[in-house]
Amino acid sequence: MNLSDLQNKEVIDIATGRRIGSIIDVIIDTNGVISKLVLEDRKTTRKFLIPNREDVYLSWKQIVKIGDDIILVDGKDNLEYK
Repeated sequence: MNLSDLQNKEVIDIATGRRIGSIIDVIIDTNGVISKLVLEDRKTTRKFLIPNREDVYLSWKQIVKIGDDIILVDGKDNLEYK
């Protein structure tokens, strides 16, 4: 699977059913393993205006299932906003 494949999927929190955001990047640890997904917080994205965008950092361990169209995550652990 390529990063572009992940970027085409919606990230959904299974606890709330809320769409968390769109994947814009990944963080890879020193062993070459994906440790976190970086998502653009959809609450701050507007059609023609992007005010102080926050990125959401989601641990790879929080992923429950990667499907054809969506990625289901367990958001009960705190998501990092930066």
